[in-house]
Amino acid sequence: MPKWLTGLKLAAYGGAYFFAAGAFMSYWPVWLRDRGVTDTEIGTLFMSRQIVAVIATLSVGWIAHRLGGPRGVIVALGIGAIVMMGAYQFSYSFLAIFVVTMIWGFLWSPPMPLYDGVLVTETKKHGLDYARVRMWSSVAFIFGTFIAGIAVDRYGPPWVLYVGMASIVLLAPLALLLPAAAPRSAAAAAEPGHAPFRVADLLRQPAFLLFLLACGLCQASHSVLYSFGTLTWRGAGIDDVTISALWAESVAIEIVLMLFGGWLLGRLGVCGLIALGLAAGLVRWTAMAFTTELWALVLLQALHSCTFAACHLGAMAFLQRALPAHGAAIGQSLYYALGTGATQAVVYQFSGILYSEYGQYAFLGMTVVSAIGMCAVIALARTWNGGLLVGQPEAKGPSLRSG
Repeated sequence: MPKWLTGLKLAAYGGAYFFAAGAFMSYWPVWLRDRGVTDTEIGTLFMSRQIVAVIATLSVGWIAHRLGGPRGVIVALGIGAIVMMGAYQFSYSFLAIFVVTMIWGFLWSPPMPLYDGVLVTETKKHGLDYARVRMWSSVAFIFGTFIAGIAVDRYGPPWVLYVGMASIVLLAPLALLLPAAAPRSAAAAAEPGHAPFRVADLLRQPAFLLFLLACGLCQASHSVLYSFGTLTWRGAGIDDVTISALWAESVAIEIVLMLFGGWLLGRLGVCGLIALGLAAGLVRWTAMAFTTELWALVLLQALHSCTFAACHLGAMAFLQRALPAHGAAIGQSLYYALGTGATQAVVYQFSGILYSEYGQYAFLGMTVVSAIGMCAVIALARTWNGGLLVGQPEAKGPSLRSG
């Protein structure tokens, strides 16, 4: 099969997933407010969904690991997502929205680490650039954001749900384009010298824990933006079409960084990419606490290429180098569940409290989060030597720098 066709099949599912993610990430708080949900309740919903997501990502990742491949699991979760979108349509009280959100968190979060695990493994196997395949998800995110913004501007907040539903119905069929898992015996034969490992073995590695903390805090530092960015900008008098353009711009710049992801990785290294994201967060969140001027927001949204994309590429490179391929599913699930999921669950609730008390100044809390993450990545750079942490018979402990 030609490489371009393999890349297209791998990218298709991510395109559908991130089209919906673009609509929801930028305008879901608007939909919630339209249903009468308060700012503090919005923080509670985001936090509670993240807690469920942690449990779901770990359990579903373990199931996929035991089954030997994620495709069937991703298909089943896609079917469930369609059902829950319909349930949201008929939910008007906070209690009803809360219950649906808990189920939605279980269905929506696990597919992404499983999909990323497939991408990391298959792009390496076929000689493709992970960043260039993954960037099509970012392109789809832009379209989802733009279309949601236009729909809300013309038809009102209920259309956030309808825009997301348009691509969610494609998740299950497009998941069938992902490669089926090889039998366990074949997978083992393809990785001679790599021994099986347990989750506990990985969690005992100081370098892996520092990785989870650094990347988790970098991604969690977006919590105020994701929860209240659109609401803040609306309150400053910025119209919905312009707001959707701001979201789209942040991801468009992210795509540019992904095009040069391999080049940056070669020059900065894994820890350097993660540190770039955290350093950009220190600047971005501090500035966002004090301005809603459109020209400034345009510049600050461009930093998303670092705060999200650079950190994400660094995280994927770490997992590819620190774990053997047969551990991709569980490694990705631990990263998304404990690194980004559990961390975001705490920070989302913290964000809701901060925003309800201090409004826009809540972004300063994210500056603190980024600073803690920077300390963690500096420690990671001193701890990890760039090799496998688990999976080799001869490896008896974490990879540490001598001296």
